[in-house]
Amino acid sequence: MPYPQLDRGKLIIKSLTQRANKLAIEQDHVKPDQEPRPLGASEMKTMGVMVERIWAARGANRPVVMAFGAHTIKNGLAPVLIRLMEQGWLTHLATNGAGIIHDWEFAYRGQSSEDIQGNVSRGEFGIWQETGFFINLALVVGAYEGLGYGESVGAMIEREGLSIPACDELVTCMNDFVSSGIRESGVRNQESEGRLAAAVDLLGVIRKFDLKAGWMAVPHPFKSYSAQAAATRLGIPFTGHPMIGHDIIYNHPMNHGAAIGRTALRDFLSFSDSISRIQDGVYLSVGSAVMSPMIFEKAFSMSQNLALQSGSRIDRHFIGVVDLAESTWDWQKNGEPPKDNPAYYLRYCKTFNRMGGEMRYLCADNRDFLLTLIRMLGKKED
Repeated sequence: MPYPQLDRGKLIIKSLTQRANKLAIEQDHVKPDQEPRPLGASEMKTMGVMVERIWAARGANRPVVMAFGAHTIKNGLAPVLIRLMEQGWLTHLATNGAGIIHDWEFAYRGQSSEDIQGNVSRGEFGIWQETGFFINLALVVGAYEGLGYGESVGAMIEREGLSIPACDELVTCMNDFVSSGIRESGVRNQESEGRLAAAVDLLGVIRKFDLKAGWMAVPHPFKSYSAQAAATRLGIPFTGHPMIGHDIIYNHPMNHGAAIGRTALRDFLSFSDSISRIQDGVYLSVGSAVMSPMIFEKAFSMSQNLALQSGSRIDRHFIGVVDLAESTWDWQKNGEPPKDNPAYYLRYCKTFNRMGGEMRYLCADNRDFLLTLIRMLGKKED
């Protein structure tokens, strides 16, 4: 017998306009030419190595992938990420579900970051109409359009709206799939089957929420601060890597697990495609203790599998890890520490150190790191 489930349809959902926020993007953003706090001599030495590897990678048209945690967006660093994309230094960005949400809320309302403790006590945390409704709807629509998780939200921000298909169009899509004989012939066409399932999902959402066909305008007056929108505009992959139940969009009845699965899987495979070309390239992991190392090790293992099949090997990649936790362990010189050393439990360093190539760890605030990085990279242009 199935386990009982909580009914989200019974929740009292308030408008985002009623939520007090800790951050306002117009006041709290970081300008790309802002002066960073100085890093120490050891940190600057590591920065020099990172910059040299990025210069070399981009000079050879190799990827520079940056994965980052949500605090990179909360700290107002989207303008710096946008500048790095515009200047051609970053070829792929990846973040978790919270990073997607904060970037969207800044673009939509100019504010983000609620009082978690206070709102939990009032039964309000994460239960907000606009965030839950629009992000989840973007994912359901994006799944039907064949987009990934970050692509779906980034496209909604950049276009400032969503295209809701007519129910007849969705029914036609279903009928075309059946009449094409794909099932009868026994040929498994995953892309066609995925679009069929996404059409069924979207049709159900349209009927459940009584959505009108056509263009649904969703203004984003602060979209110039959105890294996702900039990536969409520039044609740079911006992938989202969520975990079920981790983000506030799961509190809304619009939330659709199948759409999340479809879009997130597409983004993981897009991320993996970038990692498959990481030979002589650079991977930067900034403030992500769980998401970044976990997706990288799977993507890298698949990439190595394919490389070995072709008679090659990925072993000249560079991994730069940036976080606030202090570590005196020299990963480059000493390899993995023993289990009785606290450095062993810096999971992200341990994971990345096992991925081959060259790994360097930098202890720094992400604001100081990115501001220093963009300054040092600019010297190549001078």
